[in-house]
Amino acid sequence: MKVTEHLKQSEKTLFSFEILPPLKGKGIEAIFEGIDPLMEFNPPFINVTYHREEYIYKKFPNDLLRKVSIRKRPGTVGICAAIINKYNIDAIPHLICGGFSVEETENALIDLQFLGIDNVLALRGDPIKTESTFVAEPNGHSYAVDLIGQIHNMNQGKYLYDEVENSQKTDFCIGTAGYPEKHYESMNMKTDLFYLKKKVEAGAEYITTQMFFNNQKYYDFVEQCRKMDIHVPILPGIKPITNLRHIAFLPKTFYIDLPDELADKLMSCKTNNDVKKVGIEWAIKQSQDLIENGVPGIHYYTMGKSEAVKEIATNVFK
Repeated sequence: MKVTEHLKQSEKTLFSFEILPPLKGKGIEAIFEGIDPLMEFNPPFINVTYHREEYIYKKFPNDLLRKVSIRKRPGTVGICAAIINKYNIDAIPHLICGGFSVEETENALIDLQFLGIDNVLALRGDPIKTESTFVAEPNGHSYAVDLIGQIHNMNQGKYLYDEVENSQKTDFCIGTAGYPEKHYESMNMKTDLFYLKKKVEAGAEYITTQMFFNNQKYYDFVEQCRKMDIHVPILPGIKPITNLRHIAFLPKTFYIDLPDELADKLMSCKTNNDVKKVGIEWAIKQSQDLIENGVPGIHYYTMGKSEAVKEIATNVFK
């Protein structure tokens, strides 16, 4: 079932979450261990992130260095198939521009269609660690709006090459990302919303936001979207802070601010357990406020660990 259909049919705020593919060498059990504790909260869908392959320089006997592609995590297509098979719920793969040509993107979408997967979250993706800025694959998309356009075209039965006759229309529900504190590359919020509207016009049917810790920023973001004539559902993304590393890592990596009240509480923490307690309490407070204000769903970023999200959900969704 499509995300938009889940949202229309539900009379209450939906609970969903995102998982990371396991590191190379780990089995599917690593995925199930993160999902099993959260199934009691009846998620209608689970997102599966995609991590680009990265590169190393390997020295060969002739002393030449060769750029070698490595893949640290399995792809999302197989993981989504495993989730659907085991839990009989919708799995939403992240599809990114980085690392894919348009032909590879089309092939991935064909595979997803064959598996009966009818939701995708279309993203540009981040630069790889060896690049200071995002670099598109040769004959690949540079922007999420172009990726969304390709998916939308396939939904109309339009494939890349005219040789495909009587092509079957795909039926993907397309999601995209939104940034309550703006994307870090945007000049300001106005331009960020301008490009977000372009993504909706290209075919995006719902928005999932970047994590935030100040609900007012989400409410302001939704209001600004509506003023820009963006009327698709907007799912807030929530991430509990669970260790001392997160205090600096999350603002630096995701270009977000922590409210003064939360920052003051975190400054007094001495251990990871102290941080985890504060982070969970804050996420519970955020979630309760969002539900009281009628959000269609709350999407949790688990980072592959379900313990904190389970405690939040137990206090919010039971």
